[in-house]
Amino acid sequence: MQSWKLARRGVLMIALATVASATWAQDKTTTLFKIITVKDEIVIGLNAAELGAIGGQDAGAVAKALAAKGELTAWQYAVRHAASGELEQAPLRKVGLLANTSLRVEPYASPLKVVPHE
Repeated sequence: MQSWKLARRGVLMIALATVASATWAQDKTTTLFKIITVKDEIVIGLNAAELGAIGGQDAGAVAKALAAKGELTAWQYAVRHAASGELEQAPLRKVGLLANTSLRVEPYASPLKVVPHE
């Protein structure tokens, strides 16, 4: 059973290493990533300090940190109406991600303004 977990983690790491960089996010202080699981997918946002703490700025670094730690806490992002009435990508709630349920991490480009989280 232990070798199955290691093999799965290795496959996850290889697949995620090929994901492109997410440096094109509209708000340079918050970078968005799509986390794809067996059940669904969510968008999370990490600021520069959080990305620095995990040792990178791209989806590969997020995947490596998730695989190494087994879990990761991040802000889930969703679309909402700003006070001006325009749509924006904004923090919804803090979520915990588990490595064994996350299959893929991808950069996420939003055409909307990205609101930084705390």
